[in-house]
Formats: sequence, C-alpha cells, structure tokens
Amino acid sequence: MADETIRDIAKLELPFRRKASIREVRHESGMRMLRLVLREGTRITQVDLDADTARELGQTLLDNAGD
Repeated sequence: MADETIRDIAKLELPFRRKASIREVRHESGMRMLRLVLREGTRITQVDLDADTARELGQTLLDNAGD
C-alpha cells in the first residue's frame, strides 16, 4: 500500500524449506504494526500484530522454546 513504510527486521530459514520474515509497518496515520510473513513454497501467510499481541506471541515462543 502507498500509505505505509516497511522496514525489514528479520529473515529466518525454517525447517522443511520454509521461511519467515518480520517487518515493521508504519502507516501514514502513525500506527505501527509488526508484520509476520510465513512462506511455504508458493503459499504466503501474512499477519499484522499490534504491540500487545507481538509481546504476547514473543513471550509464548520464549516460554516454549525449550533448551
């Protein structure tokens, strides 16, 4: 979209030749979101997260990462 600025934060190689990327998306209105993009072959899933949801997802991943 023309009204958003996107900055790449991270790109990850996942098991089974899958890929993930995390981007910061700033809208013209000033709203900031994190965009999680998952790629599996030609399939792309994109999810925009607000700050609270990103924190909750991050904590859940940390809590379940194991050793």
